[in-house]
This record gives sequence, C-alpha cells and structure tokens, in this order.
Amino acid sequence: MKQHFSMFAAYNAWANRLIYDAAAKAGEDALWADLGLAFTSLGGTLNHVLVADGIWMKRFTGEGVAAKRLDAILFRDIGPLWDAREAEDERILRYVADLTDDDLGGRFSYTTTTDMRTISQRLAPALAHFFNHQTHHRGQAHAALTRLAGEAPALDLAYFQRSEGGRSFA
Repeated sequence: MKQHFSMFAAYNAWANRLIYDAAAKAGEDALWADLGLAFTSLGGTLNHVLVADGIWMKRFTGEGVAAKRLDAILFRDIGPLWDAREAEDERILRYVADLTDDDLGGRFSYTTTTDMRTISQRLAPALAHFFNHQTHHRGQAHAALTRLAGEAPALDLAYFQRSEGGRSFA
C-alpha cells in the first residue's frame, strides 16, 4: 500500500504541474469563464481541489488551514494559486513518505465540512478517496482546458509512469 500511495502522491504533483502550466497559458480570462462546471470555472475547480486537499491534510495531520466552504476561492490569480498548489503537493509527498504500514492500517477521526458529523475510518481508504477526488476534478479541468484552448495535456497514469519521475512506479 505504501508504494501505491507514494505513486499517487508523485502522480498528483506531476499532473498538477501539467494542468497548471496549461491553465497559465490559457490566461486569466479563460480561468474564470463560466463553463457550467460543478465549481463554475477552471479557476473555481482548481481552487476547489486545493481547498479539499487542505481539508483532508488537516484531517490526516492535524496541521494546516482548512477552508470552511468547499467552493472557497483562495486565489484569483494563477501565480499565487500555482504556488499554493505546489506547496500543498510537497506537503502531500512528505506526508505519504512518512507513513508506515501501521499508519495505513490504522484509523483516524474527523468532523465533516458539510454536515458537521464525526467520522472514524481507516486511513488507507480515506487516502484512496483523497487521490481519487483529485483525479476526478483534474478530469474536469482537463475538459475545461480542451474547451478553452482546444487541447489539454495528457494526464494518464501510464504517461506519468513513462516519465522520468514516474519510472520507478512502473
């Protein structure tokens, strides 16, 4: 399991760099165009993923800042948003690198954001959700970029595994 989650932490950082590079090239106007997405725009979607990652990392580690709303806009400009994304990706990489098998098999508790319930669950399934959530919304960002710019970067896990940083996971 440790190798699996290490791969997804590395893949997450790799895919985010590609998405953010494409978003920066699309321009600030494109970032906030209403595309009818769950979080309205590419910028709203990228902010949502960063917000959700912050919420989950606070749950996992007890550290960091967790927004109160899933639709919070932390940054409107791509530069600061990208900087925050890279910092969060580094934090995720460090967190996963430090996990033990006992950690992955253990439980943790947290309070939900939407309805303030206390949940206790095993860490490994929660991490699976965490990385799946990122992939889900990166897919929406990919579709948005395709619509806005006519193309978007290839984000398949297999492409990551063929990259310099991903070969050790292939």
